[in-house]
Amino acid sequence: MQVQPIADLDDEVNEIRLRTAKIVTEEVIPAEPALYAGGDEAKEARAHISAKVKEEGLWAPHLPEEYGGMGIGFLKHAYMNEILAWSPFSARLFGVVAPNAGNQKILVKYGTAEQKKKWLEPLIAGELESCFSMTEPDQPGSNPYAIQTRAVLDGDEWVINGHKWFTSNGKRADFAIVMCRTEQDDGAGGTKDKMTQIIVPMDAPGVKYVRSVPVWGHTHGDHAEIIYENVRVPKENQLGRTGSGHQAAQDRLGAGRVFHCMNAIGSMWRAFDLHCKRAISRDVHGGKLETKQFTQGDIADSYMDIQAARLMTIHCANRIEAGVDARADISAIKIFVPAAFSRVVDRAIQAHGAMGVSGDLPLAGMYTGARTLRIADGPDEVHRILIARTVLKAYHAGESWDFGV
Repeated sequence: MQVQPIADLDDEVNEIRLRTAKIVTEEVIPAEPALYAGGDEAKEARAHISAKVKEEGLWAPHLPEEYGGMGIGFLKHAYMNEILAWSPFSARLFGVVAPNAGNQKILVKYGTAEQKKKWLEPLIAGELESCFSMTEPDQPGSNPYAIQTRAVLDGDEWVINGHKWFTSNGKRADFAIVMCRTEQDDGAGGTKDKMTQIIVPMDAPGVKYVRSVPVWGHTHGDHAEIIYENVRVPKENQLGRTGSGHQAAQDRLGAGRVFHCMNAIGSMWRAFDLHCKRAISRDVHGGKLETKQFTQGDIADSYMDIQAARLMTIHCANRIEAGVDARADISAIKIFVPAAFSRVVDRAIQAHGAMGVSGDLPLAGMYTGARTLRIADGPDEVHRILIARTVLKAYHAGESWDFGV
């Protein structure tokens, strides 16, 4: 990986990018064969690289310094993600792997002092694993208000009943953050439902691990199906005030969509690099692959896809950092970037032939990841509706849309 300083970025961002690229290039990518294979060699490689990351002060970019993180903020973290995504192993080796990282951020923002002591600090130390339990098999994931898992107060305890799946890391987790419907006084003598996030130990009576949901043919993954049946947890396990669950989820997902897109751009960058190296080295039909016009066209199209995706995402990140309403921008990158990602990786696979779909390269994993990303964080269709509504609202107000801001 060749990474140069970006002229219009401040020195700190450039330094973080360059130091991150050095570790990913010199340590992570060479260790990928061992990391894929697993076993003692992988364990040793992980320990060595993580120690190097901590020594360089690049551990946990998402966390404040008081919790052992970098404390670099949203935009710098986004730029760092672009480099980390060159390898599928980087995130965990830099201490920023989902869903633990998202749960840590939610606990930092919404957790009480007691919750931070009991759940956050051991999670950061690696003494605990966590999962995020929101999606349900019988309700549309595109509508978070459709969630039917319910928590009802009984004295000083929440009693939780519901059915979840795609609870990432559920098999290994020590506790879950569960999105529940809760009842609130509506001020008119009745009640209305709002969402609340509640911490649930995975060994609590009534938590039933059903299975690992098969994804793309993998039957032993981390996406768990879980049933909560009369699960009782203390009232103090509630995160934030009653009814704040939806806002907590948006806090998590808004920035997360930008991070996912920057991850996608980093992966596209590596796929493009592999594509170009293949083109100049592979002999086929009387010449190098690079001499074929189809290959030249594919390289040009991938170049444009990456540039467009990257500029859109950075523009969106800058708007979020500036504190302006970036909902249309977030939805736009959520649609465009995964689609561009799919195209770029597909072209790289085609150039590699049989090797492209093998496990000898990261392209196959990138391809399924790109397709999954069109569903994760909300399906494309929902985001298209949001963009149109946002734009048309301005026109109904007698305004026009300004693409210059």
